[in-house]
Amino acid sequence: MDRIYLDWNATAPIRAEALARMVGTLATTANPSSVHAEGRKARSLVETARQEVARLVNASETGVIFTSGGTEAINCALDPRWRVNAAAVEFSRALIGSTEHAAVLAGGRFDPKLRASLPVDRNGLVEFEALDRALAATTGRALVAVQLANNETGVLQPIPEIGRLVHARGGILICDAVQAAGKVDLDLTALGADALILSSHKIGGPQGVGALVLRDEAVAPGDPLIRGGGQERGHRAGTEAVAAIAGFGAAAALAQSELHETARYVRGLRDLIERELLARLPRAVFFGRTVERVPNTSLIGLPGAPAATLLMALDLSGFAVSSGSACSSGKVKRSHVLDAMGVDPHLAESAIRVSLGRGTSEKDVIRFIEAFEKAVKCLYKRATAA
Repeated sequence: MDRIYLDWNATAPIRAEALARMVGTLATTANPSSVHAEGRKARSLVETARQEVARLVNASETGVIFTSGGTEAINCALDPRWRVNAAAVEFSRALIGSTEHAAVLAGGRFDPKLRASLPVDRNGLVEFEALDRALAATTGRALVAVQLANNETGVLQPIPEIGRLVHARGGILICDAVQAAGKVDLDLTALGADALILSSHKIGGPQGVGALVLRDEAVAPGDPLIRGGGQERGHRAGTEAVAAIAGFGAAAALAQSELHETARYVRGLRDLIERELLARLPRAVFFGRTVERVPNTSLIGLPGAPAATLLMALDLSGFAVSSGSACSSGKVKRSHVLDAMGVDPHLAESAIRVSLGRGTSEKDVIRFIEAFEKAVKCLYKRATAA
C-alpha cells in the first residue's frame, strides 16, 4: 500500500521546479562575491531568488536577508540591539507569545530575565489587554514576537491590530510567518510587522535556507548573529548557499502564483476531514476551529486516545501525520500550545495534527478518515475490555 503524507507543516515535499533550478545552479561554481563574470552569474541567481522571495510577501528585495533557515532568522531578529534610522536602540524587554515556536520561545539573544510571556485565550489568540499591560509596564522599549500562523493549530493572529498597539507604545513587532507563507496572502506593509521570518522547506523549497525580511532597511538588527564577512549587506556573514537560495526563490514564485487555487483546494479537503470525523466520532475536538486558521491544518483531539498510540497505529497503516507536540528528538510530549490555551491535559495528550498540501488527494483524505476512525475505535474497545 502506498504511504500517504499528511505532514506538510513539518516539511513540504520539494517542488520539481525548485529541484530543477537547484540542479542547474550546482553547475555554477563561482563565489557570488567575486567580481568576474562567473561570480556575477552566481550573484544574479541569488538576486533573482531575492526578488522572488520579496514578491511573496510584497516587500522590498533590499529587505530580504538570506539565512540557513527559519531558526537562524528568528535568532537574528531576537536581538535587544537594533538600529533605527541609523541610531542604536536597545530594547529593554522581549514580549513573546506563549504559543510561539520553540525557536522563538528560546528568546534569542535576550537575557531570560528580560523576557516575558504573553497569554492567549482558549482559541490561542494573544490577549490584547495583557499585551497592552505588558507594553505599558515596560521601562524603555519592547520587542514583541507573535507568529502569524500557529504551526500546530493553524490559528491566525490579528497581526495588523497587534502591530498598531505595539507601535503606539514605541515597540517593534517580529512576526514568524513560516507557517503562513504559501497558505494566506502576505503583505509585509499591510501586516504592520517590522520583520517577517520565512523558511524555504515549508513552501516546497529545499531545507537549510530561510529569510529574515525587513519592512524598512532603516529598522534592522544592529548586531549580526554570524560575523566575518560583508555578505547580505553586512547582516549575515558567510558565502551564500547559491543552489539552496535559488531553489527557495523558485518555490516562492510558485507559492505566490498558486496561492489562491491551493488554498481553496486544501480548505475543501480539511473541511471534509473535520465534517466526516465529527459525524463518525462525535467526541472529536478540532482546536481553534471557531476562529480564522490557515486552510490546510487540523489539530484533532479525542478524549482517551493518546497521541503516541494513534501515531504508531496510523504510521503502521501508511499515514505520515504528527502529534501537535512532536519535538526535535522525535519523542511525543504534551503540547505547550494547548497548555497555553488552557486545554485539559488529558485531551491535549491526544492531539494529532493533519496538514495538507496541493499533492494531497481526496482519495488520500478518505483513506485517512477511515483509518483514523478504525484506530480510535480499536483504542476505545481495548480500553473498555481492560
